[in-house]
Formats: sequence, structure tokens, C-alpha cells
Amino acid sequence: MKKAAVIGLGDISKIHIPVIEANPDITLCAVCDDNPELKETAPEGAAFYTDYHEMAEKEKPDCVHVCLPHYLHYPVTKELVEMGCNVFCEKPVALNSEEAEMFVRLEEAHPEIRIGICLQNRLNESVELLKEIIESGEYGQVVGTRGIVPWYRPAEYYSAKPWRGRWDTAGGGCMINQSVHTLDLLYYLGGDIKGLNASVSQILDYGIEVEDTVTARLDYVSGAKGLFFATNANYKNEAVQIAIQLERGEFRIEENILYQILPEGGRKKLAEDRKFPGTHFYYGASHGKLIDRFYRVLEMGEGEYIRVKDAKMSIRLIDAILESGKSGSYKSIL
Repeated sequence: MKKAAVIGLGDISKIHIPVIEANPDITLCAVCDDNPELKETAPEGAAFYTDYHEMAEKEKPDCVHVCLPHYLHYPVTKELVEMGCNVFCEKPVALNSEEAEMFVRLEEAHPEIRIGICLQNRLNESVELLKEIIESGEYGQVVGTRGIVPWYRPAEYYSAKPWRGRWDTAGGGCMINQSVHTLDLLYYLGGDIKGLNASVSQILDYGIEVEDTVTARLDYVSGAKGLFFATNANYKNEAVQIAIQLERGEFRIEENILYQILPEGGRKKLAEDRKFPGTHFYYGASHGKLIDRFYRVLEMGEGEYIRVKDAKMSIRLIDAILESGKSGSYKSIL
């Protein structure tokens, strides 16, 4: 039986806590938030703390879930790792590429500690099957990719939690907060990206610092081409769309369903993602799969999970897109 603790009782903790409680091999021993009023919301049986150092020292959890604003992910994880705690950290892995490299060095310096990063969409049923299809080689190599995130965020989204609209606390806007998963999947499925051209803008009048709309043309090492588009300026949240063109086949994920596009017209349904009841449709149900897998690694001492080094490319892509958009020129990555 492994003991888990959660730091941060904001929106995303409402995904982590039910997953932990549903796993018979995990006990939620404690939660922590710097707002003492949230003690009333703490799960039954879990001790409540306002100081995560005290929590880690007294409870000695096997794993701490970091569900905090972006700017706290690396520094809080660093302190926990140096205290001997395994960590399961929400996305994004860092604010920028420099911090991501510091995070990688932290991981390398502590091989005895497991640090899992929550890029759970890699375990969506649609993505798992598409990854298998690509790696099988049955339809040839990837020649094109497309990722589209047409979402909406009202001004209140930023005014309610001002850290979301600032570079020094969020690290970015629609990319790092809403579409980091899509960027992650574009290289996870399509392969290494060597460079890109991008346009980055604000088309909303919210008075925030960070971007709300982005378009990028991706160049893959393999020669494949990709298109990435993300916005928070849509009129509503619509499903993320991912398309992969292979030499002898085309596949699309739309509305959380994987389709094969048939040569004669139409499409064939191949897989559908499970949903997590009572949450936003775009959360999916793969937090549970990823968390359960991470705890099996903690129990068995071996196995696959998403490491810091696996997640850093998403941040490098975001920085490259921002730099290309600012300079108006091509940005190399590798």
C-alpha cells in the first residue's frame, strides 16, 4: 500500500484525488493548500496542511502530487525530491526551456527518485492505437501532421486567477495552458521536429500578457510537414483535432474518436477514448491510467512512465514558436 499526498486543491486536484481514492493500493494520507479555508473541503481521512514541508516530514508519503500553478512546478518538485519524495507533477513540466533543462538535471541527479509528468493524453485509447499503427509500418512513414485546438476562455478565466495571464507565473497562454498536450502528441506521434515558422498574437482584449492565438508550420527531421493551430478566442470549447497522414493511409482523432479515412470516401471508427464522469470533456479519463501506472512503477521498481526528459520537448516547442512569432523568422530546434 502506497501513501499519496496532494499539494494544491485547485481545479486539477479534483481529477487526481478521485483517481487516488479509487485505487485500492493507494491511501490518500494528506492534502495541502496555503488557503486554510479549504480545510473544510479536504477528503475524509486525509490530514490537511498549509505547509508542504511539514506535510512531507510528518506524513512521509511515498508520492506527492504537485497540482499547483505552473511557476511552482519545478521549485516545489525540487524541494520534495531533495527531501526524498517521489513526485507526480501536473503539466507543464516547466515555464520555459531553461527551467526544463534544470528539471532534467534534477531528475538525472536523483536516479533513486521517480518524477512522473502528467501528459496523460498519450494514454488515450485513440492515441495508443494510432501510435501502434504508426509504429507497425503497415501504412508507411508519417508525411504530415495537423493539430488544432479551437477553444474559448472568457476574460473571467484570467481575472479569477491572474497568474494565468502572466509570463512569469504561467509561462505562456493558449499553448502552455490549453494545448501543451496537443504539441506533445505532434512529436510523440510524428517524430522529432527540427524547426518551425510561427505566428503568435493576441486577438482578445483581455489586458493579459500572454498569447491567445498561435499558428505554426512544423518541419520534421523525417521530412514530414505539420500544422499547429491553437486559440482561446473561439466562441466555445470544441474538440481537439489531430490528423496523421501516412504514405498509404490517413488517420484523424476528432471528438475523442480515432478514425481511418477511407480511400473511397467516408471514414471507419477504430477507437474511442473513455470519459471521466463529471469533468470537462477535454480532461478524458487517462489521468487514472497514468497515475495507476506510475504507482505500479513505485511498487515494482521498474516500468514505463513519462519522465521529465520525455516532457521537455513540449516546452522547447512552445519557446521556439514564441521566438519565431516575435522575430518573424524560422526557428531551429534540434
